[in-house]
Amino acid sequence: MAEERRWLMEQRAIRCVENLKKHRFDAHFMLDCQSVREEVKGLLEPVKSAGFGGSDTVRSMGLHTLAREMGKEVFDHSVPDLTFEETLAMRKAQQSCDLFFTSANALSETGEIVNVDGIGNRTNAMSFGPDRVVVVAGYNKIAPDLEGALRRIREVAGPMRAKSLGMETPCAVTGVCSDCNSSMRICNITTILHRKPMLTNITVFVVGEELGY
Repeated sequence: MAEERRWLMEQRAIRCVENLKKHRFDAHFMLDCQSVREEVKGLLEPVKSAGFGGSDTVRSMGLHTLAREMGKEVFDHSVPDLTFEETLAMRKAQQSCDLFFTSANALSETGEIVNVDGIGNRTNAMSFGPDRVVVVAGYNKIAPDLEGALRRIREVAGPMRAKSLGMETPCAVTGVCSDCNSSMRICNITTILHRKPMLTNITVFVVGEELGY
């Protein structure tokens, strides 16, 4: 059953990548995280700075560490013990770095990239600012269509991410989105990249593994 499930998920990922390419994204299906790391090395080589949105997927792959080991200036607001002012400066610097890394809350098989954000540094940087954006997402993030992608965020990604961050929101307690007005709500902003933004080059790596929330 595991083999058949992997085959099925890979077929969904391949369809997703094909449609992302039709929408002018530089999209690739990668078998595993190590394959992505090898590609990322090449993307990091010519740049001076790299920014990182709050992504469990990207962090689990060690891309922050890779960038530092390659001598790049890294803008990562998740570094421990930063002051509020320092994290704010990091978030702002992400908007104009050479290479910005993030994941997606959901991808659609029809070729859209969907994200929700609490602050906006991640969703802003994905659409305009950095010279290149790299989106890394496991094939568990894929939904059949745009409506399914939005539903996945409400029913899966949002509650799980709020729980992981220790947010005091209803969904972090019940696991169910209640469209709350909590001051700690992490889904204040929703962005849908229907097509590649005119002035932003976006590379999407869809990975044949279950990654992130």
